[in-house]
Amino acid sequence: MKAKSTSKDLYVAEIAFEAEEEDLRKLFALCGTVRAIHMITDQKTGQFKGCAFVHMANAAEARDAINTLDGTYLLKRCISVTAALPRKTTPAAARAGTDKPQPSGRSRSRKK
Repeated sequence: MKAKSTSKDLYVAEIAFEAEEEDLRKLFALCGTVRAIHMITDQKTGQFKGCAFVHMANAAEARDAINTLDGTYLLKRCISVTAALPRKTTPAAARAGTDKPQPSGRSRSRKK
């Protein structure tokens, strides 16, 4: 048995760029109920980056998906399926960018 995680969340890497959410949903449905899929895209271009998070209904189904689907081919590409790492918690202010230090040195505007 490869996985001993109690997480329901999976990280899927090495996905073909032409893959769509429905392709992942159909594949992971072989191992149980898929609650959600989040395909990672580039923030600037909106292009799919070849990885996704899949949320399964329970930990047993997630373990089954890891054991069954890791190394499986999806659209002629061998995918990697692992337990997702827990999210890092950050204060809301830091996410909003209000805690950024102010630049030091000379001011950019000059008075004449």
